[in-house]
Amino acid sequence: MAERKGPKQPPTTRRKIVVLTAPSGAGKTTIARRVLAAFPEMRFSVSVTTRPPRPYEQDGVHYFFITEEAFRRRLAEGDLLEYEEVYPGRFYGTLRSAVEAASSEAPVLLDIEVNGAVNVKNAFGDEALALFIRPPSLEVLAERLRLRATETEETLRHRLERARMEMAQANRFDAVVVNDDLEEAVAETLRLVRSFLDG
Repeated sequence: MAERKGPKQPPTTRRKIVVLTAPSGAGKTTIARRVLAAFPEMRFSVSVTTRPPRPYEQDGVHYFFITEEAFRRRLAEGDLLEYEEVYPGRFYGTLRSAVEAASSEAPVLLDIEVNGAVNVKNAFGDEALALFIRPPSLEVLAERLRLRATETEETLRHRLERARMEMAQANRFDAVVVNDDLEEAVAETLRLVRSFLDG
């Protein structure tokens, strides 16, 4: 795995990093958009990935879409704070430069995979608020993923197996927000983020 320690900083500098994570389909990206709208000073950390873009996704906005070779090169050069091979050949990672630029005046929001979120929380401690967005159940999650119409039955089965393992890690985060009702989940997330930024 990539090295996860940040550079030493003067004691007066305090990063503010908000990390949202969840099993795929639990709604974290929708909630992330609402957080960014509520806190205009917050910047979004665009992850890098080797997966192909979905039809609506734009390079540099939703992700930086790169080849596996380019991903491995960035990893070797130390450009990634954390990374994960979510499925064989499908890598996701967080650019070190985006997170290390975070501050109280310009907090950074990460929308990342569960293991990567654990690694960021471990690396930055109290400078990071790590929230786990939990679906009400695996059955509800399966239905949401089917409605996306981006999954085959095989990939759906893989996602649900992975989701089961990810949900077992929920207690490793600062708080768990159950996304049963989207508006309630957004309100709870905004409350937690506001408290963290004001603290």
